[in-house]
Amino acid sequence: MILDRKIPVTVLTGYLGAGKTTLLNRILTGEHGKRIAVIVNEFGEVGIDHQLVVGVDEEIFEMNNGCICCTVRGDLIRIVKELTARLDDFDHLVIETTGLADPAPVIQSFFVDETMLKHTRLDAVVTVVDSRHIANHWDSHEAEEQIAFADVVLLNKSDLIIEEELLTLKKKIRGLNAMASIYTTLNCDIDLDHILEVQAFDLQQALAIDPKLLDDDAHEHDDEVQSIAFKEKGTMDGDALNRWLYRLVQERGADIFRMKGILNLDNNARRFVFQGVHMTLDGQPGKAWSPGQERFNEIVFIGRNLDANEIYAGFRNCFIDTSIPDQVNSTQVRKLDEVTA
Repeated sequence: MILDRKIPVTVLTGYLGAGKTTLLNRILTGEHGKRIAVIVNEFGEVGIDHQLVVGVDEEIFEMNNGCICCTVRGDLIRIVKELTARLDDFDHLVIETTGLADPAPVIQSFFVDETMLKHTRLDAVVTVVDSRHIANHWDSHEAEEQIAFADVVLLNKSDLIIEEELLTLKKKIRGLNAMASIYTTLNCDIDLDHILEVQAFDLQQALAIDPKLLDDDAHEHDDEVQSIAFKEKGTMDGDALNRWLYRLVQERGADIFRMKGILNLDNNARRFVFQGVHMTLDGQPGKAWSPGQERFNEIVFIGRNLDANEIYAGFRNCFIDTSIPDQVNSTQVRKLDEVTA
């Protein structure tokens, strides 16, 4: 082991539902010859992103119950410190932040902590942008900060907007960040040489964006954003679920930034995985349930003006079983300022 070797780190960021996990899967399955350690974080008490990542040999660490740039930043530093004892086991570290993370405090961690400064090198901040829905989030501090601090920007889902809109979006991105490399992608399909080992991060450039970047000040979130998470055992009815979700996005899609779930649908041998952004839904079979494993249903909604009781009632009505609690007793509903205080 080379004791003084600095591990290159790629930070993946991007607003909710932009495609960060899709990009992470491409990194983990790509033929780049690198051994990669991964730290995954998602806002909300029920963390399921690690279940959306394809099965690979790389080691994946998951943190939840808060935003990686706030309460769990200490956990991030702790995990990285633990990894420094195993520098001969991996070549590259990838950190996938929550879609609600301001990247500035994450960047700060690499320069204010002595161990991280000694053993890691921030290679690039890669921001994935949902080309279709980003227009709905320009008033979000986090969305603009993620783009402003990016070294590489992926305009993902570019097939969902017309060429004129794409050109306008690129101009908007350039107005926020004149230095980043910009690529248009579908399903985050990109040559990994453009995002790994690019040595693109420049601290002086970051300080030009935020002169207080290295100050240990708290940052602010959009305090209207909340996370609602349910986890229940049992079997769900596929037809009932489809009807409920379709009705929900028709009525409340504008306020739902992100939704995702791992479900036991119709007692199928495989998990059912669904994800959604606003009024767009996508679902497919996931990996198989293990023999004898207790099956469960986890579902997370992130957005504004969400009624936990109303959503839980719809969720509960999709179960075949009759023993599902009629109260929201297994639900966590948190605003960002409550979680990160």
